[in-house]
Amino acid sequence: MSRLIKLASSYLKQASSRLKDAREALEEGNYPYALRLSQECVELSLKAALRLVGVEYPKVHDVSDVLIEVRSRFPEWFKREIDLMADASTVLVAKRELAFYGGEEDLLTPEEVISREEAEEAVFFAEKIYPLCKKLLFLHKSSNA
Repeated sequence: MSRLIKLASSYLKQASSRLKDAREALEEGNYPYALRLSQECVELSLKAALRLVGVEYPKVHDVSDVLIEVRSRFPEWFKREIDLMADASTVLVAKRELAFYGGEEDLLTPEEVISREEAEEAVFFAEKIYPLCKKLLFLHKSSNA
């Protein structure tokens, strides 16, 4: 197994755990935590996808610009979802800090600034993106076997 596939597999394993925990946090009403975990799931999934096509991404949370820039490296079925994935990444990263710290300048807790709807949207994005990246990994493994 190539190093890129091994790294991508590891990222996706971590992403899977975060998705599972995000679903649980949503069920428990811990909306900021569900959002944070979903953001991490999306970030790890997208970084795995970029690794699989040999792209060294910047060490930032939002890799949407790189994803769009290297769109041509992906199979057609994956390309069709890139705009959604990039938008999801940008939205989730923008809310990441609020989910951690709340609105500190206004002395608002994370629970006061992250709604159930935002958490549900975050989990939805993670549930959409993770399987796409997992499929990409599966196809890479199959073609390199």
